[in-house]
Amino acid sequence: MAFGLVRIALECESERKMKRARLLEEQLWRSYCNWRKCGYANRRECGAEEWKILMAVEPISMGVDVLPMGGNGVARSEGELMYMRAKFERVVGSKDSEAFYMLNPDATRGPKLSIY
Repeated sequence: MAFGLVRIALECESERKMKRARLLEEQLWRSYCNWRKCGYANRRECGAEEWKILMAVEPISMGVDVLPMGGNGVARSEGELMYMRAKFERVVGSKDSEAFYMLNPDATRGPKLSIY
């Protein structure tokens, strides 16, 4: 994001006509970053370790920082975890298309991060 706009696109292959599941409930997604394929994303349930991380960033309203792992009861693994906390606007294009745009608090032109 330091070099400009970042667009993340997630695409699923399931038959939407056969299932009536919500779009965000899909399990497997092909992922693209600035229109270049970068791998896959999958839906996970939030476990105990994830809840510890969410509780650590709960008082933060907006920003990007690094959490030291293994300290303050955040997680057992070593290293660091980078996080970003921001407000997003959800736009529903159709039943098969949704977008999330990060809202900039400083009123600069357009979002810096878009997720389609």
